[in-house]
Amino acid sequence: MNEQSVALNTDQDEPIHIPDVLPVMALKDVVLFPYVIVPLSVGRERSVKAVDEALAANRLILLVTQKDPAIEEPEPKHLYEIGCVAVIMRMLKLPDGNIRILVQGLSRARIDYFTKTEPYLEARLTRLEEPKLEESDLQVEAFVRTVKQGLEKATNLGKQISPEVMLVASNLDDPLRLADLAASNLDLKTEDAQRVLETEDPVERLKLVHELLTREISLLEMQQEISSQARGEMDRSQREYFLRQQLKAIQKELGEGEDLDEEVDEYRKKAKEAGLSEEAMEELEKQLKRLGSMHPDSAEASVIRTWLDWITGLPWSKVTEDNLDVKAARKILDEDHYDLEKIKDRIIEFLAVRKLKPEGKGPILCFVGPPGVGKTSLGRSIARALGRKFIRISLGGVRDEAEIRGHRRTYVGALPGRIIQGLHQAGTSNPVFMLDEVDKIGADFRGDPSSALLEVLDPEQNFSFRDHYLGVAYDLSKVLFITTANIIDTIQPAFLDRMEVIRLAGYTEEEKIEIARRHLIPKQIDENGLSPELIEFTTPALRLLVDGYTREAGLRNLEREIGSVCRKIAVAVATGDRRRRRITPKVVERLLGPRRFLPESQLKEDRVGVVTGLAYTAYGGDVLFVEALALPGKGKLTLTGSLGDVMKESAEAALSFAKAKAAELGVDPEWFDNHSIHVHVPAGAIPKDGPSAGVTMLTAIVSAACSLPVRHDLAMTGEITLRGDVLPIGGVKEKILAALRVGIQDIILPAENERDLADLPARARRQARVHLVRHADDVLDLALVRGDNQGNTGD
Repeated sequence: MNEQSVALNTDQDEPIHIPDVLPVMALKDVVLFPYVIVPLSVGRERSVKAVDEALAANRLILLVTQKDPAIEEPEPKHLYEIGCVAVIMRMLKLPDGNIRILVQGLSRARIDYFTKTEPYLEARLTRLEEPKLEESDLQVEAFVRTVKQGLEKATNLGKQISPEVMLVASNLDDPLRLADLAASNLDLKTEDAQRVLETEDPVERLKLVHELLTREISLLEMQQEISSQARGEMDRSQREYFLRQQLKAIQKELGEGEDLDEEVDEYRKKAKEAGLSEEAMEELEKQLKRLGSMHPDSAEASVIRTWLDWITGLPWSKVTEDNLDVKAARKILDEDHYDLEKIKDRIIEFLAVRKLKPEGKGPILCFVGPPGVGKTSLGRSIARALGRKFIRISLGGVRDEAEIRGHRRTYVGALPGRIIQGLHQAGTSNPVFMLDEVDKIGADFRGDPSSALLEVLDPEQNFSFRDHYLGVAYDLSKVLFITTANIIDTIQPAFLDRMEVIRLAGYTEEEKIEIARRHLIPKQIDENGLSPELIEFTTPALRLLVDGYTREAGLRNLEREIGSVCRKIAVAVATGDRRRRRITPKVVERLLGPRRFLPESQLKEDRVGVVTGLAYTAYGGDVLFVEALALPGKGKLTLTGSLGDVMKESAEAALSFAKAKAAELGVDPEWFDNHSIHVHVPAGAIPKDGPSAGVTMLTAIVSAACSLPVRHDLAMTGEITLRGDVLPIGGVKEKILAALRVGIQDIILPAENERDLADLPARARRQARVHLVRHADDVLDLALVRGDNQGNTGD
């Protein structure tokens, strides 16, 4: 039963006889007062039968309020003792079986006892007569005036009281009826309204109603004061926030604010499943509280939701189980890559250590080598062997530190750094994480990404990596980081110090042919829709592809040329010719045209002032020629060929040594004063620099000064000092392979580089004749062709 409206009828001139026994109907949350008219909805079976009985008799019924409105079938003990006798003025039956009645209170009544409880409640009652008041009671008159003024003030403060009620109240002289009228229109709690109904003493009743009315007025004044202050201080955006807060309160009352609560609970559930750290959970709870106090559609709420999605989506405690079977891992590595024994051994060592000490820290490996030698594919193979997820990001050209550490949340469109993004993508905390092209990282006013990576790649620090966007520490110690680079010269020293450098040199001709057979040819046959039954590559054809159509340390161009051959065969197959093709050197030249690289680069004859040098570039080893020409002049040294500062200084050091040793070399000391020397390195458009051309330039200068030819079948590399000592250099394996590619087998190396010969493939060690030297005199003895030193010389 719900109260729908309140009215008052004061025209009860004829008293109605109230019997001692009446049917009783329980009210859930309404207290009826005498002379008040209330519409009620009746649905409970007992209540319907009680109404029927009243209508069949004298239309009178006793209405008593329940102590607990939650009880659907109240018993006598669940009802208050004092209620109100009412007359049923109207009754309307509804299609659903319920009824609507309009009742008016007549008199207070006390229940003596219940005469029956089925099929409806019936009770014997005692009517409570209203006491008589003396007209001259000043206290009562004061209360009456105060209550009337209070009702008017409450109306002015925004209390919803109908004008008809206010008109009746202003003309009402009966204090007790005024008290009942005021109580029925103040929206009192059921307990407070029942106290007013049960208070028989007139003064006490008026006093109680006055207290309740005063409290209501105080609340209305406070509400109005708060609203007034807020309106005075708010600008347009604040006013919108105030309205949204009111809307939020309304939505909460209507049950529509539950969606946000459900969203917050869902985030807490995700956080629990993700296994966030203690610090991350504290920050998450802080942000959830902020989200709960905002409007769901505000811009800041959207920012917080994005942050919550990121932090709950990270694999805080999720890891993949490592495959610690050493033999199985070795088999996978051998399947994916030919040779590369040193790197395979290092991965097997890592697996063995992890098997013996699961909580050990992972290494930071750096693969250094020319393009196309398999650095990235090796990372994928390592991930497959370990049974881990593989993530790769390229850092080439990255200049902004935020790419690594993320943007702070105050920026529009802020996101975590690429490290956190990669882990989010992997869905596990221990992937194999490859950082490609670390030698090409830039730096500008936005920060230095290399410095930001110091924390990521330091096992002593990365257990608490702090991304600017997340704002909490994340453990990276379980990640196996692998970096790749073409050269290490451009890598920041502190950055390089944190990595274990493993070099991948170029491949020999035989290695390329074997890799092509095992990996490249099957891959290209599959990608071009062919089958092994339709095409066969012969070894001479592969050798021609390696020597005549590609010249590189890696395998990318070789794979392209093999793919080009396969595509041309695919055209024939697609037109219906399904004959098996045997790819020979003649077929290669017919399909790809004339060979692009001739087997040159080795001089045809011994020449004065021309020396074959060896260089190490980002693309592997290479052969270059150094030319020296003596001209009439005054001892000037001219250097051309886009040489860097280091090579220029090497040339000047070589010239100084030659001048100092002129007599021993058989050169007139005044010769250098009367001649200028021009040193040139061909391919002038290509910048060249490095510390390993000293012996080459010295040999060219001495050859030009002495007019002695230099052996054409000899290549050399090494730096010299002013005293003539030959210093060790880098890139030994790549340089020797470059010499062998052009057919030069005799190679001069510094004696201190003897240890590097162990890295050479077995075939290269058999082919190369390495001459180890310690002084420039040894170099000149080997390189210059004197009258008594014709032909090849070797150790």
